[in-house]
Amino acid sequence: MTPSDAIRAQLEALREDYARRLPGQIREAQTHWSAVRRAPSNTEAIRRLRQIVHGLAGAAASFGLPAVSDAARPLADGLQEILDAGRAPDDASLARWGAAMENLARAAGLAGEPVDPPATPAPLVPPPALPGEARLIYLVEDDVTLASNLSLQIGCFGYVVRTFNGLSGLSEAVRRDPPAAILMDIMFPEGGLAGTESIRHLRENGGNRVPVIFFSVRDDLMARLQAVRAGGDAYFTKPVDINEIVDALDRLTAPPATEGYRILVVEDDADQVARITLALRQAGMQTAVVTNPFQIMQPLVEFRPDLILMDVHMPGCSGIDLARVIRQQEAYVGIPIIFLTADEDVRNRSEALRTGGDDYLTKPFDEAGLVERVRTRVARARALRSYMVRDSLTGLLNHTSLQDHLEREVARARRHGQPLSFGLIDIDYFKSVNDTYGHTTGDRVIKSFARLLRQRLRRSDLIGRTGGDEFAVILPGAGLPDAARVLDGIRENLALVRQRSFHEEFSVTMSGGVAALAPSGQARLLVEAADKALYRAKQEGRNRVVTG
Repeated sequence: MTPSDAIRAQLEALREDYARRLPGQIREAQTHWSAVRRAPSNTEAIRRLRQIVHGLAGAAASFGLPAVSDAARPLADGLQEILDAGRAPDDASLARWGAAMENLARAAGLAGEPVDPPATPAPLVPPPALPGEARLIYLVEDDVTLASNLSLQIGCFGYVVRTFNGLSGLSEAVRRDPPAAILMDIMFPEGGLAGTESIRHLRENGGNRVPVIFFSVRDDLMARLQAVRAGGDAYFTKPVDINEIVDALDRLTAPPATEGYRILVVEDDADQVARITLALRQAGMQTAVVTNPFQIMQPLVEFRPDLILMDVHMPGCSGIDLARVIRQQEAYVGIPIIFLTADEDVRNRSEALRTGGDDYLTKPFDEAGLVERVRTRVARARALRSYMVRDSLTGLLNHTSLQDHLEREVARARRHGQPLSFGLIDIDYFKSVNDTYGHTTGDRVIKSFARLLRQRLRRSDLIGRTGGDEFAVILPGAGLPDAARVLDGIRENLALVRQRSFHEEFSVTMSGGVAALAPSGQARLLVEAADKALYRAKQEGRNRVVTG
Protein backbone atom coordinates (compact mmCIF):
# COMPACT_ATOMS: atom_id res chain seq x y z
CA MET A 1 0.00 0.00 0.00
CA THR A 2 1.39 3.41 -1.02
CA PRO A 3 1.43 6.34 1.44
CA SER A 4 -1.46 7.92 -0.48
CA ASP A 5 -3.47 4.69 -0.32
CA ALA A 6 -2.90 4.67 3.43
CA ILE A 7 -4.07 8.26 3.78
CA ARG A 8 -7.14 7.56 1.61
CA ALA A 9 -7.99 4.56 3.78
CA GLN A 10 -7.64 6.70 6.90
CA LEU A 11 -9.95 9.38 5.50
CA GLU A 12 -12.56 6.73 4.73
CA ALA A 13 -12.08 5.24 8.20
CA LEU A 14 -12.63 8.69 9.74
CA ARG A 15 -15.89 9.10 7.80
CA GLU A 16 -17.12 5.67 8.81
CA ASP A 17 -16.16 6.30 12.41
CA TYR A 18 -18.02 9.61 12.41
CA ALA A 19 -21.16 8.03 10.97
CA ARG A 20 -20.93 5.25 13.55
CA ARG A 21 -20.69 7.73 16.43
CA LEU A 22 -23.35 10.11 15.14
CA PRO A 23 -26.36 8.36 16.75
CA GLY A 24 -24.63 8.54 20.11
CA GLN A 25 -24.10 12.28 19.71
CA ILE A 26 -27.75 12.79 18.78
CA ARG A 27 -28.86 10.77 21.83
CA GLU A 28 -26.63 12.86 24.07
CA ALA A 29 -28.05 16.05 22.57
CA GLN A 30 -31.58 14.76 23.20
CA THR A 31 -30.69 14.09 26.83
CA HIS A 32 -29.51 17.68 27.33
CA TRP A 33 -32.54 18.98 25.41
CA SER A 34 -34.81 17.16 27.81
CA ALA A 35 -33.01 18.85 30.71
CA VAL A 36 -33.48 22.25 29.06
CA ARG A 37 -37.21 21.64 28.56
CA ARG A 38 -37.61 20.67 32.21
CA ALA A 39 -35.64 23.68 33.46
CA PRO A 40 -35.21 26.44 30.79
CA SER A 41 -32.94 28.39 33.15
CA ASN A 42 -30.46 25.47 33.34
CA THR A 43 -27.52 27.29 31.75
CA GLU A 44 -25.21 24.29 32.04
CA ALA A 45 -27.62 22.07 30.07
CA ILE A 46 -27.93 24.77 27.38
CA ARG A 47 -24.15 25.07 27.20
CA ARG A 48 -23.66 21.31 26.83
CA LEU A 49 -26.38 21.09 24.19
CA ARG A 50 -24.79 23.98 22.30
CA GLN A 51 -21.39 22.29 22.41
CA ILE A 52 -22.75 19.11 20.81
CA VAL A 53 -24.79 20.79 18.05
CA HIS A 54 -21.96 23.22 17.39
CA GLY A 55 -19.71 20.25 16.66
CA LEU A 56 -22.32 18.66 14.42
CA ALA A 57 -22.86 21.90 12.48
CA GLY A 58 -19.15 22.28 11.85
CA ALA A 59 -18.10 18.70 11.19
CA ALA A 60 -20.92 16.66 9.70
CA ALA A 61 -20.72 18.15 6.21
CA SER A 62 -16.98 17.47 6.13
CA PHE A 63 -17.81 13.77 6.50
CA GLY A 64 -20.44 13.64 3.78
CA LEU A 65 -23.49 14.55 5.93
CA PRO A 66 -24.45 18.11 4.88
CA ALA A 67 -28.09 17.68 5.96
CA VAL A 68 -26.95 17.13 9.54
CA SER A 69 -24.84 20.31 9.43
CA ASP A 70 -27.75 22.29 7.98
CA ALA A 71 -30.11 21.03 10.67
CA ALA A 72 -27.69 21.69 13.53
CA ARG A 73 -26.60 25.18 12.51
CA PRO A 74 -29.75 27.22 13.39
CA LEU A 75 -30.02 25.38 16.69
CA ALA A 76 -26.40 26.15 17.55
CA ASP A 77 -26.93 29.82 16.63
CA GLY A 78 -30.08 30.08 18.76
CA LEU A 79 -28.47 28.46 21.78
CA GLN A 80 -25.42 30.71 21.49
CA GLU A 81 -27.63 33.80 21.29
CA ILE A 82 -29.30 32.91 24.58
CA LEU A 83 -25.96 32.18 26.26
CA ASP A 84 -24.53 35.51 25.05
CA ALA A 85 -27.61 37.37 26.30
CA GLY A 86 -27.39 35.71 29.73
CA ARG A 87 -31.12 35.06 29.99
CA ALA A 88 -33.46 32.10 30.01
CA PRO A 89 -35.15 31.13 26.72
CA ASP A 90 -38.79 32.13 26.21
CA ASP A 91 -41.55 29.81 25.01
CA ALA A 92 -41.03 30.79 21.35
CA SER A 93 -37.33 29.90 21.56
CA LEU A 94 -38.11 26.56 23.19
CA ALA A 95 -40.61 25.77 20.43
CA ARG A 96 -38.04 26.58 17.72
CA TRP A 97 -35.44 24.47 19.46
CA GLY A 98 -37.83 21.56 19.75
CA ALA A 99 -38.56 21.67 16.02
CA ALA A 100 -34.84 21.97 15.30
CA MET A 101 -34.10 18.90 17.43
CA GLU A 102 -36.68 16.91 15.45
CA ASN A 103 -35.12 18.08 12.17
CA LEU A 104 -31.71 17.10 13.46
CA ALA A 105 -32.84 13.59 14.36
CA ARG A 106 -34.45 13.15 10.94
CA ALA A 107 -31.35 14.42 9.14
CA ALA A 108 -29.23 11.93 11.07
CA GLY A 109 -31.57 9.11 9.99
CA LEU A 110 -32.29 7.97 13.54
CA ALA A 111 -35.07 5.42 13.70
CA GLY A 112 -34.37 3.70 16.98
CA GLU A 113 -31.29 1.76 15.87
CA PRO A 114 -28.97 0.68 18.67
CA VAL A 115 -26.01 2.98 19.18
CA ASP A 116 -22.68 1.34 18.32
CA PRO A 117 -19.81 1.86 20.73
CA PRO A 118 -17.23 4.33 19.40
CA ALA A 119 -14.53 2.74 17.32
CA THR A 120 -10.87 3.67 17.58
CA PRO A 121 -9.74 5.33 14.33
CA ALA A 122 -6.74 3.89 12.54
CA PRO A 123 -3.43 5.52 13.52
CA LEU A 124 -2.72 8.55 11.40
CA VAL A 125 0.06 8.27 8.87
CA PRO A 126 1.63 11.63 8.01
CA PRO A 127 1.59 12.68 4.35
CA PRO A 128 4.66 11.78 2.34
CA ALA A 129 7.71 13.98 2.76
CA LEU A 130 7.83 17.00 0.50
CA PRO A 131 10.68 18.66 -1.36
CA GLY A 132 11.66 22.09 -0.16
CA GLU A 133 10.75 23.82 3.05
CA ALA A 134 7.62 22.54 4.81
CA ARG A 135 5.69 25.11 6.83
CA LEU A 136 4.44 24.20 10.30
CA ILE A 137 0.77 24.89 11.04
CA TYR A 138 -0.93 24.63 14.44
CA LEU A 139 -4.54 23.42 14.17
CA VAL A 140 -6.64 23.99 17.32
CA GLU A 141 -9.94 22.07 17.14
CA ASP A 142 -11.67 20.12 19.91
CA ASP A 143 -13.46 17.76 17.52
CA VAL A 144 -10.81 15.05 17.18
CA THR A 145 -12.27 13.52 14.03
CA LEU A 146 -12.64 16.86 12.23
CA ALA A 147 -9.12 17.86 13.28
CA SER A 148 -7.71 14.63 11.84
CA ASN A 149 -9.57 15.15 8.57
CA LEU A 150 -8.42 18.76 8.19
CA SER A 151 -4.85 17.82 9.08
CA LEU A 152 -4.66 15.19 6.36
CA GLN A 153 -6.22 17.47 3.74
CA ILE A 154 -3.94 20.43 4.50
CA GLY A 155 -0.94 18.11 4.57
CA CYS A 156 -1.53 17.27 0.91
CA PHE A 157 -0.52 20.84 0.03
CA GLY A 158 2.90 20.61 1.64
CA TYR A 159 2.17 21.84 5.15
CA VAL A 160 3.15 20.03 8.34
CA VAL A 161 0.15 20.16 10.69
CA ARG A 162 0.30 19.76 14.47
CA THR A 163 -3.12 19.41 16.08
CA PHE A 164 -4.29 20.60 19.50
CA ASN A 165 -7.60 19.21 20.72
CA GLY A 166 -7.91 21.96 23.32
CA LEU A 167 -6.52 25.35 24.25
CA SER A 168 -4.07 24.20 26.88
CA GLY A 169 -0.45 24.05 25.83
CA LEU A 170 -0.84 26.32 22.80
CA SER A 171 0.97 29.36 24.25
CA GLU A 172 3.95 27.29 25.35
CA ALA A 173 4.13 25.52 21.97
CA VAL A 174 4.10 28.86 20.12
CA ARG A 175 6.88 30.19 22.34
CA ARG A 176 9.00 27.05 21.98
CA ASP A 177 8.42 26.28 18.30
CA PRO A 178 6.69 29.15 16.47
CA PRO A 179 4.47 27.95 13.60
CA ALA A 180 3.99 29.65 10.26
CA ALA A 181 0.28 30.08 11.09
CA ILE A 182 -2.44 29.03 13.55
CA LEU A 183 -5.81 27.61 12.50
CA MET A 184 -8.13 28.27 15.44
CA ASP A 185 -11.71 27.24 16.12
CA ILE A 186 -13.69 29.83 18.09
CA MET A 187 -16.06 27.77 20.22
CA PHE A 188 -14.68 25.47 22.94
CA PRO A 189 -16.08 24.03 26.17
CA GLU A 190 -14.54 27.03 27.95
CA GLY A 191 -16.89 29.40 26.08
CA GLY A 192 -18.45 30.50 22.83
CA LEU A 193 -15.55 32.88 22.10
CA ALA A 194 -12.78 30.99 23.91
CA GLY A 195 -10.68 30.68 20.76
CA THR A 196 -10.50 34.44 20.20
CA GLU A 197 -9.76 35.00 23.89
CA SER A 198 -6.90 32.50 23.72
CA ILE A 199 -5.33 34.32 20.77
CA ARG A 200 -5.78 37.71 22.44
CA HIS A 201 -4.06 36.38 25.55
CA LEU A 202 -1.24 35.03 23.34
CA ARG A 203 -0.76 38.45 21.73
CA GLU A 204 -0.88 40.36 25.03
CA ASN A 205 1.78 38.13 26.56
CA GLY A 206 4.31 38.89 23.89
CA GLY A 207 3.63 35.89 21.68
CA ASN A 208 5.16 35.90 18.21
CA ARG A 209 3.12 37.73 15.58
CA VAL A 210 1.93 34.48 14.02
CA PRO A 211 -0.82 34.76 11.38
CA VAL A 212 -4.13 33.40 12.71
CA ILE A 213 -7.02 31.97 10.68
CA PHE A 214 -10.25 31.56 12.63
CA PHE A 215 -12.94 29.10 11.62
CA SER A 216 -16.25 28.44 13.31
CA VAL A 217 -19.85 27.42 12.94
CA ARG A 218 -20.62 30.97 14.13
CA ASP A 219 -21.21 33.51 11.38
CA ASP A 220 -22.52 36.38 13.52
CA LEU A 221 -21.01 39.83 13.62
CA MET A 222 -19.95 39.54 17.27
CA ALA A 223 -17.82 36.46 16.57
CA ARG A 224 -16.24 38.13 13.55
CA LEU A 225 -15.57 41.32 15.51
CA GLN A 226 -13.91 39.42 18.32
CA ALA A 227 -11.79 37.53 15.78
CA VAL A 228 -10.61 40.81 14.23
CA ARG A 229 -9.94 42.39 17.64
CA ALA A 230 -7.88 39.36 18.62
CA GLY A 231 -5.69 39.91 15.56
CA GLY A 232 -7.21 37.34 13.22
CA ASP A 233 -6.08 37.50 9.60
CA ALA A 234 -8.91 35.47 8.05
CA TYR A 235 -12.26 33.94 9.04
CA PHE A 236 -14.13 30.98 7.58
CA THR A 237 -17.38 29.30 8.54
CA LYS A 238 -17.81 25.56 8.92
CA PRO A 239 -17.97 23.34 7.04
CA VAL A 240 -14.76 24.79 5.68
CA ASP A 241 -13.68 24.56 2.06
CA ILE A 242 -10.15 23.17 2.16
CA ASN A 243 -9.17 25.16 -0.93
CA GLU A 244 -10.15 28.44 0.75
CA ILE A 245 -8.16 27.49 3.85
CA VAL A 246 -5.06 26.65 1.80
CA ASP A 247 -5.49 29.86 -0.22
CA ALA A 248 -5.31 31.84 3.01
CA LEU A 249 -2.36 29.80 4.30
CA ASP A 250 -0.47 30.37 1.06
CA ARG A 251 -1.13 34.09 1.21
CA LEU A 252 -0.19 34.46 4.88
CA THR A 253 2.81 32.15 5.05
CA ALA A 254 4.48 32.52 1.66
CA PRO A 255 8.08 33.65 2.12
CA PRO A 256 8.82 37.07 0.66
CA ALA A 257 10.16 37.11 -2.86
CA THR A 258 13.93 37.02 -2.69
CA GLU A 259 14.73 37.35 -6.38
CA GLY A 260 15.91 40.90 -6.96
CA TYR A 261 15.65 42.81 -10.19
CA ARG A 262 18.19 41.54 -12.75
CA ILE A 263 20.11 44.36 -14.43
CA LEU A 264 22.51 43.82 -17.33
CA VAL A 265 25.18 46.56 -17.43
CA VAL A 266 26.80 47.06 -20.85
CA GLU A 267 29.68 49.48 -20.24
CA ASP A 268 33.36 49.44 -21.22
CA ASP A 269 34.56 51.85 -18.52
CA ALA A 270 35.68 49.80 -15.50
CA ASP A 271 35.28 52.72 -13.08
CA GLN A 272 31.71 53.33 -14.22
CA VAL A 273 30.95 49.60 -13.98
CA ALA A 274 32.16 49.49 -10.38
CA ARG A 275 30.11 52.54 -9.42
CA ILE A 276 26.92 51.36 -11.14
CA THR A 277 27.01 47.77 -9.91
CA LEU A 278 27.73 48.85 -6.33
CA ALA A 279 24.72 51.19 -6.29
CA LEU A 280 22.41 48.56 -7.78
CA ARG A 281 23.56 45.73 -5.51
CA GLN A 282 23.17 47.90 -2.43
CA ALA A 283 19.56 48.38 -3.57
CA GLY A 284 19.06 44.59 -3.61
CA MET A 285 19.37 44.09 -7.35
CA GLN A 286 21.35 41.44 -9.20
CA THR A 287 23.81 42.56 -11.86
CA ALA A 288 25.70 41.06 -14.76
CA VAL A 289 28.36 43.02 -16.67
CA VAL A 290 29.30 43.04 -20.35
CA THR A 291 32.36 45.12 -21.21
CA ASN A 292 32.60 43.90 -24.82
CA PRO A 293 29.37 44.58 -26.76
CA PHE A 294 30.09 41.65 -29.08
CA GLN A 295 29.59 39.27 -26.13
CA ILE A 296 26.08 40.37 -25.20
CA MET A 297 24.03 37.46 -26.60
CA GLN A 298 24.93 34.78 -24.07
CA PRO A 299 24.13 36.96 -21.00
CA LEU A 300 20.82 37.89 -22.62
CA VAL A 301 19.88 34.22 -22.77
CA GLU A 302 21.32 33.00 -19.49
CA PHE A 303 20.94 36.02 -17.17
CA ARG A 304 17.46 36.95 -18.48
CA PRO A 305 17.73 40.63 -17.49
CA ASP A 306 14.77 42.75 -16.44
CA LEU A 307 16.52 45.86 -17.76
CA ILE A 308 19.63 46.81 -19.72
CA LEU A 309 21.84 49.77 -18.74
CA MET A 310 23.88 50.53 -21.85
CA ASP A 311 26.60 53.00 -22.65
CA VAL A 312 26.08 54.78 -25.97
CA HIS A 313 29.73 55.14 -27.01
CA MET A 314 31.68 51.85 -27.00
CA PRO A 315 34.56 50.68 -29.22
CA GLY A 316 33.54 48.67 -32.28
CA CYS A 317 29.77 48.95 -31.72
CA SER A 318 27.70 51.83 -30.43
CA GLY A 319 24.96 51.27 -27.88
CA ILE A 320 22.40 52.55 -30.39
CA ASP A 321 23.37 49.91 -32.97
CA LEU A 322 23.39 47.24 -30.27
CA ALA A 323 19.91 48.26 -29.20
CA ARG A 324 18.71 47.82 -32.79
CA VAL A 325 20.12 44.28 -32.82
CA ILE A 326 18.43 43.44 -29.51
CA ARG A 327 15.07 44.87 -30.59
CA GLN A 328 15.05 42.77 -33.77
CA GLN A 329 14.70 39.65 -31.61
CA GLU A 330 11.12 39.08 -30.51
CA ALA A 331 12.08 37.69 -27.10
CA TYR A 332 13.77 40.99 -26.15
CA VAL A 333 11.41 43.56 -27.61
CA GLY A 334 9.94 44.37 -24.19
CA ILE A 335 13.14 44.66 -22.12
CA PRO A 336 13.61 48.30 -21.00
CA ILE A 337 16.89 49.88 -22.15
CA ILE A 338 18.34 52.91 -20.39
CA PHE A 339 21.19 54.62 -22.25
CA LEU A 340 24.16 56.12 -20.38
CA THR A 341 26.30 58.80 -21.98
CA ALA A 342 28.17 62.03 -21.40
CA ASP A 343 26.79 63.35 -24.71
CA GLU A 344 24.27 66.14 -24.16
CA ASP A 345 23.38 66.53 -27.84
CA VAL A 346 19.57 66.48 -28.06
CA ARG A 347 19.69 64.91 -31.55
CA ASN A 348 21.65 61.93 -30.24
CA ARG A 349 19.17 61.50 -27.40
CA SER A 350 16.26 61.49 -29.84
CA GLU A 351 17.97 58.91 -32.03
CA ALA A 352 18.67 56.69 -29.01
CA LEU A 353 15.03 56.74 -27.95
CA ARG A 354 13.80 56.30 -31.53
CA THR A 355 15.90 53.15 -32.03
CA GLY A 356 14.66 51.28 -29.00
CA GLY A 357 15.77 53.08 -25.86
CA ASP A 358 13.32 53.76 -23.05
CA ASP A 359 15.25 56.35 -21.07
CA TYR A 360 18.44 58.41 -21.13
CA LEU A 361 20.82 59.26 -18.26
CA THR A 362 23.60 61.80 -18.69
CA LYS A 363 26.95 61.17 -17.04
CA PRO A 364 27.80 62.06 -14.34
CA PHE A 365 24.61 60.91 -12.68
CA ASP A 366 23.40 60.59 -9.11
CA GLU A 367 23.40 57.00 -7.78
CA ALA A 368 20.07 57.44 -5.99
CA GLY A 369 18.51 58.81 -9.16
CA LEU A 370 19.89 55.90 -11.16
CA VAL A 371 18.50 53.35 -8.72
CA GLU A 372 15.07 55.01 -8.69
CA ARG A 373 14.90 55.16 -12.49
CA VAL A 374 15.86 51.50 -12.77
CA ARG A 375 13.44 50.41 -10.05
CA THR A 376 10.51 52.28 -11.60
CA ARG A 377 11.18 50.98 -15.11
CA VAL A 378 11.58 47.35 -13.99
CA ALA A 379 8.48 47.39 -11.78
CA ARG A 380 6.37 48.67 -14.66
CA ALA A 381 7.90 46.22 -17.12
CA ARG A 382 7.36 43.27 -14.79
CA ALA A 383 3.74 44.23 -14.22
CA LEU A 384 3.07 44.51 -17.96
CA ARG A 385 4.94 41.28 -18.68
CA SER A 386 2.90 39.47 -16.05
CA TYR A 387 -0.30 40.33 -17.89
CA MET A 388 1.19 39.02 -21.12
CA VAL A 389 2.83 35.83 -19.89
CA ARG A 390 0.55 34.68 -17.04
CA ASP A 391 -2.73 32.82 -17.11
CA SER A 392 -5.35 35.09 -15.53
CA LEU A 393 -7.10 32.35 -13.53
CA THR A 394 -4.14 30.54 -11.99
CA GLY A 395 -1.21 32.94 -12.28
CA LEU A 396 0.79 30.19 -14.00
CA LEU A 397 2.71 30.78 -17.23
CA ASN A 398 0.52 30.78 -20.32
CA HIS A 399 1.14 28.51 -23.29
CA THR A 400 3.26 30.93 -25.33
CA SER A 401 5.40 31.95 -22.38
CA LEU A 402 5.97 28.35 -21.33
CA GLN A 403 7.15 27.47 -24.85
CA ASP A 404 9.62 30.37 -24.75
CA HIS A 405 10.94 29.18 -21.40
CA LEU A 406 11.24 25.62 -22.70
CA GLU A 407 13.36 26.75 -25.66
CA ARG A 408 15.71 28.60 -23.33
CA GLU A 409 15.92 25.72 -20.83
CA VAL A 410 16.65 23.22 -23.61
CA ALA A 411 19.45 25.47 -24.90
CA ARG A 412 20.85 25.86 -21.39
CA ALA A 413 20.68 22.10 -20.63
CA ARG A 414 22.45 21.18 -23.87
CA ARG A 415 25.13 23.83 -23.39
CA HIS A 416 25.95 22.68 -19.84
CA GLY A 417 25.25 18.96 -20.33
CA GLN A 418 22.55 18.89 -17.63
CA PRO A 419 19.37 16.79 -17.50
CA LEU A 420 15.99 18.33 -18.26
CA SER A 421 12.53 16.79 -18.05
CA PHE A 422 9.18 17.99 -19.33
CA GLY A 423 5.71 16.87 -18.26
CA LEU A 424 2.21 17.29 -19.66
CA ILE A 425 -0.79 16.87 -17.33
CA ASP A 426 -4.54 16.67 -17.85
CA ILE A 427 -7.25 16.61 -15.17
CA ASP A 428 -9.25 13.45 -15.84
CA TYR A 429 -12.85 13.87 -17.04
CA PHE A 430 -12.82 17.56 -16.28
CA LYS A 431 -15.75 18.23 -18.60
CA SER A 432 -17.96 16.18 -16.31
CA VAL A 433 -16.93 18.42 -13.39
CA ASN A 434 -18.17 21.48 -15.29
CA ASP A 435 -21.31 19.68 -16.44
CA THR A 436 -22.16 18.35 -12.98
CA TYR A 437 -21.11 21.17 -10.66
CA GLY A 438 -20.88 24.21 -12.94
CA HIS A 439 -18.03 26.28 -14.35
CA THR A 440 -17.51 28.24 -11.13
CA THR A 441 -16.68 25.01 -9.30
CA GLY A 442 -14.58 23.92 -12.27
CA ASP A 443 -12.53 27.11 -11.97
CA ARG A 444 -11.96 26.40 -8.27
CA VAL A 445 -10.69 22.92 -9.14
CA ILE A 446 -8.29 24.42 -11.69
CA LYS A 447 -6.99 26.93 -9.12
CA SER A 448 -6.68 24.21 -6.49
CA PHE A 449 -4.59 22.05 -8.81
CA ALA A 450 -2.40 24.99 -9.81
CA ARG A 451 -1.77 25.64 -6.12
CA LEU A 452 -0.89 21.99 -5.56
CA LEU A 453 1.64 22.13 -8.39
CA ARG A 454 3.26 25.25 -6.97
CA GLN A 455 3.46 23.73 -3.50
CA ARG A 456 4.90 20.40 -4.65
CA LEU A 457 7.44 21.61 -7.20
CA ARG A 458 10.69 23.51 -6.68
CA ARG A 459 11.02 27.24 -7.18
CA SER A 460 13.35 26.54 -10.09
CA ASP A 461 10.67 24.49 -11.88
CA LEU A 462 8.45 26.23 -14.43
CA ILE A 463 4.70 25.57 -14.44
CA GLY A 464 2.21 26.56 -17.11
CA ARG A 465 -1.45 26.21 -17.91
CA THR A 466 -1.59 25.38 -21.60
CA GLY A 467 -5.35 24.86 -21.99
CA GLY A 468 -8.61 24.54 -20.07
CA ASP A 469 -7.60 21.57 -17.90
CA GLU A 470 -4.13 21.09 -19.39
CA PHE A 471 -0.89 21.90 -17.61
CA ALA A 472 2.82 21.56 -18.37
CA VAL A 473 5.91 21.56 -16.18
CA ILE A 474 9.59 22.09 -16.98
CA LEU A 475 11.99 20.49 -14.48
CA PRO A 476 15.59 21.70 -15.01
CA GLY A 477 18.25 19.37 -13.64
CA ALA A 478 15.78 16.48 -13.18
CA GLY A 479 16.27 13.13 -14.88
CA LEU A 480 13.33 11.04 -16.05
CA PRO A 481 12.97 8.77 -12.95
CA ASP A 482 13.00 11.72 -10.55
CA ALA A 483 10.58 13.75 -12.66
CA ALA A 484 8.16 10.82 -12.93
CA ARG A 485 8.34 10.21 -9.18
CA VAL A 486 7.56 13.86 -8.39
CA LEU A 487 4.59 14.00 -10.77
CA ASP A 488 3.27 10.70 -9.47
CA GLY A 489 3.38 12.11 -5.94
CA ILE A 490 1.34 15.10 -7.12
CA ARG A 491 -1.13 12.70 -8.76
CA GLU A 492 -1.56 10.79 -5.49
CA ASN A 493 -2.12 13.94 -3.49
CA LEU A 494 -4.61 15.43 -5.95
CA ALA A 495 -6.80 12.35 -5.56
CA LEU A 496 -6.88 12.90 -1.78
CA VAL A 497 -8.02 16.53 -1.89
CA ARG A 498 -11.77 16.89 -1.30
CA GLN A 499 -13.23 19.48 -3.66
CA ARG A 500 -16.44 21.22 -2.60
CA SER A 501 -19.47 22.45 -4.51
CA PHE A 502 -21.99 23.95 -2.10
CA HIS A 503 -22.70 20.99 0.22
CA GLU A 504 -21.36 18.29 -2.12
CA GLU A 505 -17.86 16.90 -2.00
CA PHE A 506 -15.97 15.12 -4.75
CA SER A 507 -12.40 14.43 -5.87
CA VAL A 508 -10.58 14.50 -9.19
CA THR A 509 -7.58 12.68 -10.61
CA MET A 510 -4.93 13.48 -13.20
CA SER A 511 -3.02 11.78 -15.98
CA GLY A 512 0.54 12.73 -16.85
CA GLY A 513 3.18 12.09 -19.48
CA VAL A 514 6.87 12.79 -18.80
CA ALA A 515 9.86 12.83 -21.14
CA ALA A 516 13.55 13.67 -20.73
CA LEU A 517 15.72 15.68 -23.09
CA ALA A 518 18.02 13.61 -25.30
CA PRO A 519 21.68 14.80 -25.55
CA SER A 520 21.03 16.40 -28.94
CA GLY A 521 17.27 16.82 -28.49
CA GLN A 522 15.06 19.74 -29.38
CA ALA A 523 12.18 21.36 -27.52
CA ARG A 524 9.68 20.22 -30.14
CA LEU A 525 10.73 16.58 -29.83
CA LEU A 526 10.60 16.78 -26.04
CA VAL A 527 6.99 18.04 -26.15
CA GLU A 528 6.02 15.35 -28.64
CA ALA A 529 7.48 12.60 -26.43
CA ALA A 530 5.63 13.89 -23.36
CA ASP A 531 2.39 14.18 -25.35
CA LYS A 532 2.67 10.57 -26.53
CA ALA A 533 3.27 9.44 -22.95
CA LEU A 534 0.20 11.38 -21.79
CA TYR A 535 -1.88 9.72 -24.51
CA ARG A 536 -0.75 6.30 -23.27
CA ALA A 537 -1.66 7.24 -19.71
CA LYS A 538 -5.21 8.00 -20.85
CA GLN A 539 -5.42 4.85 -22.95
CA GLU A 540 -4.29 2.72 -20.00
CA GLY A 541 -7.11 3.95 -17.78
CA ARG A 542 -6.11 7.46 -16.60
CA ASN A 543 -5.06 8.43 -13.08
CA ARG A 544 -1.44 7.50 -13.78
CA VAL A 545 1.89 8.96 -14.93
CA VAL A 546 3.63 7.38 -17.92
CA THR A 547 7.18 8.07 -19.12
CA GLY A 548 8.12 8.58 -22.73
